[in-house]
Amino acid sequence: MYNQNLKNKYNALFNIVQRLKEKKEQAQPQKEKTTIPSNLNPVEQEELQKQIDQQAYQWLVQQHQPRTTWLRNTILAFLVGGIICTLGQIIQNYFRGFGLTLREAGTVTVFIMVFLGAFLTGLGIYDKIGKYGGAGSIIPITGFANSIVASAMEFKREGYVYGVGARLFNVAGPVLTFGFIISVLIGLLYYFFT
Repeated sequence: MYNQNLKNKYNALFNIVQRLKEKKEQAQPQKEKTTIPSNLNPVEQEELQKQIDQQAYQWLVQQHQPRTTWLRNTILAFLVGGIICTLGQIIQNYFRGFGLTLREAGTVTVFIMVFLGAFLTGLGIYDKIGKYGGAGSIIPITGFANSIVASAMEFKREGYVYGVGARLFNVAGPVLTFGFIISVLIGLLYYFFT
């Protein structure tokens, strides 16, 4: 039984090598079209042979290069980001129905969306959403919560003080600092020019 499994693995590997050799031979006709002139010195002949081999290798790489899926990724990012924003709008409309003003409902919605982003990151669900939706999951406010919680969870093994506490704002710290500085500058400009 063990020998049969080993033989099957060997045969599978042999078939893969054969297919790669066939692909390389498809690149060979391009290589053979360029003949190396005999009047070149050995160093020049070797350099020309390297160039020919490199061109054949590039052709072989292009044959195996995966196709880009930018259209699919764009559509998925649009859909995931739209679903997250629609959820935020539903939450805001829900609180507006209780008589809250637009500003109050917006504040509560931001808190809930940040909580949901952090909670789903803690459960490992938001990372799956991010793999599926790409930038659509990063741009809304839930992506900001994800960046804070994910960096903290990464260092959970180091303890709550030196791990989670110290690393909590690794990613978000510069963003928060920049936001605070800009808001202070805008506030000062508004104060002095109005």
